[in-house]
Amino acid sequence: MPLSGVYLFSEGTTHLYVGRSNNLRSRHGRHCRPGATHRQAAFAFQLARHQTGFKEASYKPGSGSRAGLMEMPEFQEAFVSAKARIRRMDYRYVAEHDQTCQALLEIYCSVALATPFNDFGTH
Repeated sequence: MPLSGVYLFSEGTTHLYVGRSNNLRSRHGRHCRPGATHRQAAFAFQLARHQTGFKEASYKPGSGSRAGLMEMPEFQEAFVSAKARIRRMDYRYVAEHDQTCQALLEIYCSVALATPFNDFGTH
């Protein structure tokens, strides 16, 4: 496995999420390790949002915030389930060391593959 590059999570022929990292092995673990927190496992957090219907991000304290959602047993269960689901997904990657090329390739791949869990909106 190359050290840095762009990666793809898929289930069969359904491509779900593209990311980039300067340590692909470590980043994979942070997405799906059972002990990974909501701040480390961003893709799992998105899957849990989708599963529980809390699709809109909120940056205000309360149930819509990341911390607020993690206090809800239903959401915690969905988050744990999402990390297990990611562990079963296909994980593909391509080496790319240049940061700018990583960013461009991540965006290109997410658009070309229509990955539903990539979001490049600003906050």
